[in-house]
Amino acid sequence: MKDESQPALTVAQTNGAHPDTVARALPDNLAVKCPNCRELLLGKDWEKNLKVCQKCGHHFRLSAPERIALLLDPDSFSEFASDLRSSDPLGFVARSGSYADKLVSEREKTGLNDAVVVGMGSIEGIRLALAVMDFRFIGGSMGSVVGEKLTQAIERAAAERAPLVIVSASGGARQQEGTISLMQMAKTSAALARLAEAGVLYVSLLTDPTTAGISASFAFLGDVILAEPGALIGFAGPRVIEQMMHQRLPKDVNTAEFVLKHGMIDGIAHRREVRATLARLLRLHSGGETLAGA
Repeated sequence: MKDESQPALTVAQTNGAHPDTVARALPDNLAVKCPNCRELLLGKDWEKNLKVCQKCGHHFRLSAPERIALLLDPDSFSEFASDLRSSDPLGFVARSGSYADKLVSEREKTGLNDAVVVGMGSIEGIRLALAVMDFRFIGGSMGSVVGEKLTQAIERAAAERAPLVIVSASGGARQQEGTISLMQMAKTSAALARLAEAGVLYVSLLTDPTTAGISASFAFLGDVILAEPGALIGFAGPRVIEQMMHQRLPKDVNTAEFVLKHGMIDGIAHRREVRATLARLLRLHSGGETLAGA
């Protein structure tokens, strides 16, 4: 799947200039093309609009650092478990190369050690535990390290009685780790069950995409489940479902709007509104705001 955070346009020769000269002269995000409506967007306007298409409202994917900056109070984030790195327990080798080499290249490409960043921070002064998945790292897939970091975030929330927010963006369990990756579904779900017993709030924010083992575990276990507009949400993709059922599906199936209509999530929050929405939920849970005043 392509990385929507990167510009869809490439700079070619302009007025006979050498391509390398043009590439150095122009910024990387001079223009991007919306994959939904095909509108050409000025890069600086696109970024000011939080990487949302000004014409159709399509939400481009955000990296974990971008999401953290969007949600949390400035300079409030304190990351933990950042040193954990996946190993290659199965010695997995595909046609494209070994899993060990893939991990190295993904770390170099993204600047992350794995597909989730966890830590403590605050939203409008309210302290919380936050976990943010990053689709750039092997499709946001969940292996042993992602499962461990999520579990540590859940357990930290329980220990400090701080609300938990998990932002999902993942294609599912990481196939290169086999059954070990599938075990993380049970591991994170069990940790969330203990969090619920402790009476600590868990808000799940689903972004594009939230699928497969992620949707079948922690993503849909929130006390409140929100989603960004248009996000792909579901266990299997529409094409897979159509091939299994041998019938056409509605055009909007597996979108945030579809799952909201069918009662699977609690609400949809535009990127401009999600921070304020989370802050209100946290205040309601802490007793700092009443429903009548909402």
